[in-house]
Amino acid sequence: MLNKNIVTFIGCESEYEDAKIVLYGAPFDSTTSFRPGTRFGSAAIRNESFGLETYSPYQDKELTEYCVFDSGDLELPMGSAKKSLEMIEERCRVILKDGKVPFMIGGEHLVTLGSMRAAVEKYPELHIIHFDAHADLRDEYLDVKESHACVMRRCWELVGDGKIYQFGIRSGDREEFLWAKEGHVTMHPFDLNGLEDAIEALKGKPVYFTVDLDVLDPSVFPGTGTPEAGGVSFKELLDAIIKVCERCNVIGCDVNELSPHYDQSGVSTAVAGKIVREFLIALAK
Repeated sequence: MLNKNIVTFIGCESEYEDAKIVLYGAPFDSTTSFRPGTRFGSAAIRNESFGLETYSPYQDKELTEYCVFDSGDLELPMGSAKKSLEMIEERCRVILKDGKVPFMIGGEHLVTLGSMRAAVEKYPELHIIHFDAHADLRDEYLDVKESHACVMRRCWELVGDGKIYQFGIRSGDREEFLWAKEGHVTMHPFDLNGLEDAIEALKGKPVYFTVDLDVLDPSVFPGTGTPEAGGVSFKELLDAIIKVCERCNVIGCDVNELSPHYDQSGVSTAVAGKIVREFLIALAK
């Protein structure tokens, strides 16, 4: 049983017992390799969500029509990736045990590993859809295996070959791309082409859906730690998220890598908040 957060994401004020979806924040960025600050992402998205309407003209639905519970941010020990991942895993495990869909807001991308550990425990045949600018397939980065640069490699160790579908990838070292081509993961570089085939292949299978917001072009979303030119548009990402949520069996998900202070205009936070709203509505539908 979880307690309601005092400041909730707009429209997410249901009681825990009634909720289908449970939000939780993972404000962690201790392994960030370039510009830190994603620890402030979840709180910024929640606070700035009150600049949004609860109504989505894209989906013609109200977020308040659905039962979403916001359990707030975990209080993570910034100096320990191990302990932070354990706390994330336990929060996700509780939500899954209670028959609800965990929706995590990061945080750097390493936080996905904590949720994935709990999700695989319940769904051994779990598959992953991964939107990102970066491959995140290194075996280690600066002699560290639990790093945001290695998160999908660690997830691969949980699920095995052929169960990770990556989209939008446009950055990584040569070894990552070669390793992907060996058949360990299905990588679609540069854009979201191939998503339709992936959705067809995943019919009836449990899916964890992780969205690194730097899949967006930095002209749309500059507020992130490692911006990469050549990303997708807001509308492309929105349409893809709705498609995945409506046609796949999404049992858990996350949105991560907003560093709000790198965009003093507040536009990146507004973009992230709108993505979360649309994600929640599509998932609840």
